[in-house]
Amino acid sequence: MSSITERRLAFRRVLQGSVSVHPGSVFDPMSARIAEEIGFEVGMYAGSTASLAVLGAPDLILLTLTEFADQARRICRAVKRLPVLMDADHGYGNALNAMRTVEEMEASGVAAMTIEDTVLPRPFGDGRVTLTSLEEGMAKVRAALAARDDPAFCIVARSGVVAVNGVADAVERTRAYTRSGADALFYTGIRTRAELDAVAAVATLPIIVGGVEGTEINDRKYLAARGVRIALQTHAPIMAAQRAVYETLRALRDGVQPRDLPLVPKDDLMARATRDADYKRWTKEFLGGA
Repeated sequence: MSSITERRLAFRRVLQGSVSVHPGSVFDPMSARIAEEIGFEVGMYAGSTASLAVLGAPDLILLTLTEFADQARRICRAVKRLPVLMDADHGYGNALNAMRTVEEMEASGVAAMTIEDTVLPRPFGDGRVTLTSLEEGMAKVRAALAARDDPAFCIVARSGVVAVNGVADAVERTRAYTRSGADALFYTGIRTRAELDAVAAVATLPIIVGGVEGTEINDRKYLAARGVRIALQTHAPIMAAQRAVYETLRALRDGVQPRDLPLVPKDDLMARATRDADYKRWTKEFLGGA
């Protein structure tokens, strides 16, 4: 098993590379092991999937930092090489809360975390998405960097500014966050090449983008040429898992025999995902068992 620092350095190599990769969306230890086995360069643990996995609730910032960090720790403990990028939303409060979030995330073993400038949780009012001031966003990033203990751990400045305030503000915030000392920039809401081109023209840090599916920027060669090193796809795995659970339970309720269930793995997937061979070896070696 590689050390946590080695995984963080592997994440940095992705940021410093010349290609754009899609991360594997993970939400628990077994999904992380499967993503690692398949060969994903990076795992992505998002606030939305954490809320689904831990609370069974939509992404409304109902999850606590402790719950989020505990699940991150379980995920990182389960893998051997996979560096995990996690979405820390707004840092669970103000700049001082963001510092505490960095401490918890470093201790959990993740390779990198994002801090965003969206006003969260949703305040009372009309429900429109709004951003903090640039000054507050910068203060959170600086506080996060100040709280970092392992220099290999990545702090990523995240913003949905393009969709919320437009390209002009996106350019201003890009310049500022680039100067902040952050290791990378993360954007959500970019839908067009013109929008990404405007941001990339002033960014001197690696870029991460979310939600590229169904947009004209969904081209890995183009993304790589614009400095995008990680491009998120959907968080489909957890959605597919819920459908599989529903259809399996529905089939059992309707009288289908367990041996005839179509979605139950027929190969040794479960054995690999649970490290069954390792546990059998350890049982024999340390417990004297067969």
